[in-house]
Amino acid sequence: MILRISLCLCTLPWPALAWTFSPVPICTMEQIRGKSTIQVTFDPDSQIYSLHIDRAAGWRAFPVFVLQFNGPVPLTISTTRHRIEGTRLTVTDRGFGNVLAGLESNQTATAILGQTSLAIDLSKAAAKVEAFRACPSRPSV
Repeated sequence: MILRISLCLCTLPWPALAWTFSPVPICTMEQIRGKSTIQVTFDPDSQIYSLHIDRAAGWRAFPVFVLQFNGPVPLTISTTRHRIEGTRLTVTDRGFGNVLAGLESNQTATAILGQTSLAIDLSKAAAKVEAFRACPSRPSV
């Protein structure tokens, strides 16, 4: 009976609790936690980095987005160049050095938009950031 219950539990869809990395179709690092998803992408063709943060309750518009990193290398980044589409907040840029350094070197981050905030666990993110940084570029045709 216990074996049958264990087998059933193993086949249930569980949300991923760790950071993942994939180099295809574009370089993507992602963490799914409950009802929120944090995703960093790099498109070698356009040379654009993106940070996408999906939150089930969505985001209320506010002029400044802040990403605060907490840990050994504290860092706060802010921008007015973000957009909200549905439940997703997106920031794009041609350089993400500070974002990647913050993800790699700290224990937590907090995404803040006005009165709304989302805590982000960065445990085990460092290895995925390393793979993300080494993501191969596809040659242009």
